[in-house]
Amino acid sequence: MFHKMKGKGIAPARPDTFQILTGLIGGIAGIGAASLLTQLAGVPLLMAPFGATCVLLFAAPQAPLAQPRNVIGGHVVATAVGLAIITAFGSGMWQMAVGVGIAIALMQILRVVHPPAGANPLVVLTAGVHDWGFLVTPVFAGSVILVVIALFINNIGRAKEWPHYWV
Repeated sequence: MFHKMKGKGIAPARPDTFQILTGLIGGIAGIGAASLLTQLAGVPLLMAPFGATCVLLFAAPQAPLAQPRNVIGGHVVATAVGLAIITAFGSGMWQMAVGVGIAIALMQILRVVHPPAGANPLVVLTAGVHDWGFLVTPVFAGSVILVVIALFINNIGRAKEWPHYWV
């Protein structure tokens, strides 16, 4: 079994300068827009997993995990799991473990796997969030903001086209 763990491949090549700049500008624009709108609207539109979402959206936009349905759907599904668990069973070590496991399974079943969203049940359970409005702000609204920014950033240049699919 241990021989399987040594790996056989090599690390991928460093991205070109344009892709690195896309990641830099996308991260700044995505989190900056959500932060600005948070201040202007007076409602929370940010949470920590959105930083990881930006990595996928702007450094690996071609990945299935970085498509709009995965970003928005994954965050909503995983957060709903966290809210259901805290509502039914409270918050604790086992609730966190089960919440993450169920979120992963549901994202797979619904074809909306988005790795950063795997942290959402932990966000809900560790913060003690009981308000189902959390699904709207920051989760849904923040996810949509990041996808909208990605629509602009990831389509700069003739050869770029994003997203690969919506549904």
